[in-house]
Order: sequence, then structure tokens, then C-alpha cells
Amino acid sequence: MSTLSVAVVTFRTPAAMLARALDSLARAVDVARAAGSLTQVRVFVIDNSPPEAHGAVLEGVRAWPDEAGTLEVLHGHGNVGYGRANNLVLDRLDGDLHLVINPDIELAPDALVEALRTLAAHPEVGLLAPAVRGREGERQYLCKRYPSVWVLFLRGFAPPVLRRRAQAAIDRYEMRDAIGEHYLDGVPLASGCFMLLRTAHFRRVGGFDPRFFMYFEDYDLSMRVAAEARIAYAPNARIVHHGGEASRKGLRHVAWFVASAARFFNRHGWKIL
Repeated sequence: MSTLSVAVVTFRTPAAMLARALDSLARAVDVARAAGSLTQVRVFVIDNSPPEAHGAVLEGVRAWPDEAGTLEVLHGHGNVGYGRANNLVLDRLDGDLHLVINPDIELAPDALVEALRTLAAHPEVGLLAPAVRGREGERQYLCKRYPSVWVLFLRGFAPPVLRRRAQAAIDRYEMRDAIGEHYLDGVPLASGCFMLLRTAHFRRVGGFDPRFFMYFEDYDLSMRVAAEARIAYAPNARIVHHGGEASRKGLRHVAWFVASAARFFNRHGWKIL
């Protein structure tokens, strides 16, 4: 049996969205406990919101049942960014495994038990990524190969006609040739919307790099975890992701995306094409 900590970072998150995520997590915890895969669960909701938006988080966490595990809300530190917020609980993680999730996801009831079984069968894996579907049931390809500047531009900002002409490059980056219904070891990059990590690995690499305010902090973490463990994709661990792309969120998010991409390439190596 494993013990688990969970971190959910929120920022002006609607109460209904957070409640949906926590309710699905609680259901997945119940299934994993019934299967004998999980014991203690400790959840941290780390709210980066200003005081006037904090009430929605307090309302949303009511969806978490006491019997599912302990839940603590951290607030008052301001909008310190995604990675730094996650790291606020780094020294308090005492479980075998640590799950990082976004508040805009839903776990399938058997998502946790399948993920735990996969990690138990593959001790060399330090980070596990799930199978992801969108709200309409479409597959989302959130595991990635190492990006190039060109493919990031194509995927996020290029006009449709150019994207269609270069679709093969985008498909390769999104691992569309590899992600499907089979277990896959050696994934280069995993998405921060759901990262199940061995706590020892997560703490050993120092958690997220707080210099990434938003975007690419998950890719950077993937690169550092992969230096000492494997990253794997588990098709039976299923979630729904309701998130969107940076280019659709306004100029501020575009600026954060570009700045974080530059920081990522400066650290891990530039790839233009």
C-alpha cells in the first residue's frame, strides 16, 4: 500500500470547477483504498488568489469528504506563480507518492488505482502521466517530445493554413505516433495537469523551478526527473482535462509563455527547427 500527498494550485478558480476536481479525486481515492493500493491521503489546496476571490476556494473544498483524507488550504501568499506555489508544501510531503493536479481536471474512478498499479510494476519510473481526454471525449496529446521554437510557433500562433502544411511536425511533437492504448516508457516530457511522482524523486530534484512563473515548469521538471528516473505513460489511468491554450488567454499569457519558453531553452538547449 502507498501513502499519497496531492497538491492543487488555484487562482481565481470557480468553486464548481474545484469541487468537480476534488469530488473526482475523492472517488478515485475510494476505489484505490478498496483495492488495497492506498492508505493515507493528504491534500493541499494552494490558493494564489487575491482575498476577494478566496471565498470560491473555500466553497469548492466543501466537496472533499473528511473520510477521504486530510485537506489543508494555504492562502495569503499572493500570486507567486504555479511552480513556487507547489513548492510551498515541498518540505511537508511525507507520503510515498505525490500527485500534482490542476483544478480543471476530473479523474476517472479507477484512475488512481491504475496509476498506482503501474508504478508498483515499474519501480524504475519516477513520474507517471495519464491518458487525457477533452470535455467532448477527444484525445489530448499532453505527453511531448522535446520542442523546437518552430513547432511551438506552429502549434500556438501560426495561421491555420500554415499549421495544416506543417502538421507532421506538430504530430511528432505531440507523440501522436506513440500515445494510445499501450503503456509507454521513456516519455520525454509530461504535462503538469496531472503528474504522479515518487516523492523521493520530487524532493531530490528540488521540486519545480520557481523561476518559471507559468508555462514550461512541467517540462523543466520532466527533464530533471528524467535525469535519474523514467517517465511513463499509463493508458489505463484516465482523466478529463478542461484546460485551454496560452494563445487563447490574452496577451499577458502569451508574454508569460514566450518568457518561459526562452528560459526553458536557455537551460536545456535551443532547438530552432
